[in-house]
Amino acid sequence: MSEHDAALQAATDQVERAQKERCMRPSIAGFFDEETNTVSYVIHDPASSEAAIIDSVLDFDAAAGRTSNGSADRIIEYIDSNNLKVTWLIETHAHADHISAAPYLQTRLGGKLGIGREIIRVQDVFGKLFNAGTDFERDGSQFDHLFVDGETFSLGELEGIALHVPGHTPADMAFIIGDAAFVGDTLFMPDFGTARADFPGGDARQLYRSIQRLLMLPRETRLFLCHDYKAPGRDEYAWETTVGQQRDENVHVGRGMTEEEFVELRTSRDKTLPMPKLILPSVQVNIRGGRLPDPEDNGVSYIKIPVNAV
Repeated sequence: MSEHDAALQAATDQVERAQKERCMRPSIAGFFDEETNTVSYVIHDPASSEAAIIDSVLDFDAAAGRTSNGSADRIIEYIDSNNLKVTWLIETHAHADHISAAPYLQTRLGGKLGIGREIIRVQDVFGKLFNAGTDFERDGSQFDHLFVDGETFSLGELEGIALHVPGHTPADMAFIIGDAAFVGDTLFMPDFGTARADFPGGDARQLYRSIQRLLMLPRETRLFLCHDYKAPGRDEYAWETTVGQQRDENVHVGRGMTEEEFVELRTSRDKTLPMPKLILPSVQVNIRGGRLPDPEDNGVSYIKIPVNAV
């Protein structure tokens, strides 16, 4: 068995154990930010109250160039009111649609900041685009921990497993904790489909294979998504589904969609999509672990907008 297959088997075994033993299931709260259509999560172990925060959002007014912490403060209030201890702040990838609030949350709550090891590739690509200086290290050192495929980690008495699921970006990771999988931007709700694959380093064929890997988890595995945009005909936002629902109903990969069919569909669709409105500030900050570029000699931090370069 290859290391790739061994990681998936370990994740499958973990989910099946958690489904049998309720004490192995995490408590999960989702926080939806309608401005960016992003869902952040607080996951905690009921036995120890240890918690992880996944894909937090820093509010950003692009027109004014101003940040604020309303979305993150909602998470802090939840953590405090439930007497939780944050041990992990996790990013599924370097987001292109919102700025991470991880540094602010880490200052207030503690915990280690983690992301997939392939963030180094993303840093290299975008470091060149933004002409980042020699003070910007492209080695992932802005994060406390770089996850690799199949790596296990603890959340109190719960075990987590990291799976590398590239395609949307080279660095995307899914995190399986108990019977729940946090899949970032790989999948959307079944009626909306899948994430785009046209960012630098993205690959529709690779995305299809990553999704198929996730869909090999047990049918009852709970999937928690990073975004929702309300598919046509649906009036409510939603961000929780299951592997079984995705296999049977996903409009892009369900019902036996082949790899070639998916690549054609995804590539054609991506050509029609506008760039995310916050991609330039978001990526520029998120490759730095959610930290703004260093202030210049006037004490002000600046975000660059490359002209005619994207």
